[in-house]
Amino acid sequence: MTTRRHVLALAASSLLLAACASAPPATGQPPVVFVHGNGDSASIWQTTVWRFEANGWPRERLHAIDLPYPLARDDDGKPQPGRTSTTEHMAFLKAEVDKVLQRTGAKQVVLVGNSRGGNAIRNYIQNGGGDKTVSHAILGGTPNHGVWAAKGFREGNEFSGTGPFLTALNAPKNAAGDEVAGPVQWMTIRSDNNDKFAQPDGLWIGAKGTPTNVTFEGPALKGAHNVVLPRVDHRETSFSPAAFDATWRFITGRSPVTVNVPALAPVVLNGKLTGLGLNPSDPASGNYANNLPLPGAQLAVYATDPATGERKGAPVHSKTVGADGLWGPFTAQAGVPYEFVISAPGYATTHIYRSPFPRSSELIHLRAERIAAADKEAKSIVTFTRPRGYFDAQRDRMSFDGKALPGVPPAGAGLSSARIKLMENGVRAITAEFNGEKIAGRTWPAADNRVVVLELTY
Repeated sequence: MTTRRHVLALAASSLLLAACASAPPATGQPPVVFVHGNGDSASIWQTTVWRFEANGWPRERLHAIDLPYPLARDDDGKPQPGRTSTTEHMAFLKAEVDKVLQRTGAKQVVLVGNSRGGNAIRNYIQNGGGDKTVSHAILGGTPNHGVWAAKGFREGNEFSGTGPFLTALNAPKNAAGDEVAGPVQWMTIRSDNNDKFAQPDGLWIGAKGTPTNVTFEGPALKGAHNVVLPRVDHRETSFSPAAFDATWRFITGRSPVTVNVPALAPVVLNGKLTGLGLNPSDPASGNYANNLPLPGAQLAVYATDPATGERKGAPVHSKTVGADGLWGPFTAQAGVPYEFVISAPGYATTHIYRSPFPRSSELIHLRAERIAAADKEAKSIVTFTRPRGYFDAQRDRMSFDGKALPGVPPAGAGLSSARIKLMENGVRAITAEFNGEKIAGRTWPAADNRVVVLELTY
């Protein structure tokens, strides 16, 4: 999956890091704890974990946290059901770090965070004792100076650059005015100009033409090693090959053997099946993302034809998930794409189509979906989604059902999913492609309370 722009980015990061990367203090590889962003889950680190493993990092020392309610509050100081405050987020991270230290016997961990995950990392190191338990902190795309920084505008929100949370985190730590403090070693990774949450104009926060008072340099921190990667989007600051290269060099002081994901059999998959709302079993509790298990949900897995998405026989795996939400383990065949079908009361039957899996993973989390009221007139509803990055019409080669992706603007990377509402009856093949990764699914009928998701790996 390495493209010309990845090669350029890797070369740039190599030059930047060669003189300043430092090896971790532990004799072996320290545990690495990955912290996802706003509304995301541990599954978003799937490819990053694979890259660490491919370079010899022990799988048991790679831990991705799963915040039960991953969305930030509208106002950090006011309780909001189904949302997490900065204090709660930090406490959850601290508890997870303590578990990892106890399990591994290590004295310190490396923390790697994307977007909002970096807020929790900074808060933990500054206010939760993490200055003693963390050797390295790597923040990808974290809005360290806010998504907006306008006096009087939503300053209670944790993403306000003029609000109390970020103002306290960014207060100078020494006479030089550094925004980070030792002995932790800090690195930020940002885009040169393509991060939707580091833009001078408010387009991506619904305020086109209004200055945010935040620049492209918003994620950088004074006193940290600040890396700039050309043209990457908000999520690619953490999940791209170039971001992995920068992260590996900063932790180890040397080049990775590979930034790709080489295949390794056998491929054993597992993960958590989750739902929506405050209570995933109660449709009236909301339709926002959570990372809570959905006990009683049923999963069936089918091998599919890579060109048409048609099933190749009976289910190759099925399970009714228990209280832990785990749907596996399942041993997949190399080179075979799969359809994951989730059935649960209060949800649409959700058909998720995935590319072949090159390696084992316990982070294949699956979420049941519901049909929105605005979509009920459609004959079939198909979503094409890229969890680890965004769609950029200027940068990427992509198509959805043979056409341009609906809703994706001609410039800028601000959307990570596109949806087609088909008005034709019948079930047929539907394909999507992104920079060489192609997925084929089927157009299951919405009238039968079914939705379709084509989910990219890279």
